[in-house]
Amino acid sequence: MPINLITEQSSYYDNLENMSVNELLININSEDKKVPLAVEKSIPQIENLVVNLVDRFENGGRLFYIGAGTSGRLGVLDASECPPTYGVPDNWVIGLIAGGDSAFRKAVENAEDDNEQAWKDLQAFNINENDVLVGIAASGGTPYVIGGLEEANKNGVLTGCITCNLNSKVAAVSKYPIEVIVGSEFVTGSTRMKAGTAQKLVLNMITTSLMIKLGRVVGNKMVDMQLTNKKLVKRGTLMIAKELGIDDIMAKKLLMKHKSVRNAIENYRKI
Repeated sequence: MPINLITEQSSYYDNLENMSVNELLININSEDKKVPLAVEKSIPQIENLVVNLVDRFENGGRLFYIGAGTSGRLGVLDASECPPTYGVPDNWVIGLIAGGDSAFRKAVENAEDDNEQAWKDLQAFNINENDVLVGIAASGGTPYVIGGLEEANKNGVLTGCITCNLNSKVAAVSKYPIEVIVGSEFVTGSTRMKAGTAQKLVLNMITTSLMIKLGRVVGNKMVDMQLTNKKLVKRGTLMIAKELGIDDIMAKKLLMKHKSVRNAIENYRKI
């Protein structure tokens, strides 16, 4: 790994063990404030990816994430939250982590160093030229991610990445790279901190804007959310009551009958 990577540069702070808890928290927060500003600078890159992603989805495509460690976990997290939030099938957005699902909780030794495994993992989902593959790698040099992107390019899959270093190998093999330069970490090299936060913000932007453009949000409401707990049933009930001008009791009956906010509202208006 090159020693001049921004994500590996020494922290602006030293002798951390001598700081009080208050000093630690203030300094971590001070560094974290830099992250949204770095993401803002990358909006044109994010937009390029999302516009092409929407086009692929409208033609039957899917979105895949690949990553290792924190980056992989963030991709899996973002993918797993799309079905309950937007009521979409669980194969629309798929996250894969080096080392398999067990690596989500516990690191798998050397899993990220295999540059052939990502493409093997993707074969289980029949990835094809209609799909989009986004590699997530804070360092930009993860072999698992680079290898997957290289093979995707050879097979006509649209590729993108999220990285926190300039001129990285991951960006070089991505058609639509997103580079969010957040600088050195509070704890030197601990990219689960600012880099991880930046990646999470970008992932939020990608899938949220994608789902909105695909019609999964009406106004500002998650009208297709899955009703998996009492909180969401209550939220859906309030949405329906407000939209239709009816009481909560009637709204909940409609929700339970039609199984989604969208269906409840549309069927009520047909009466």
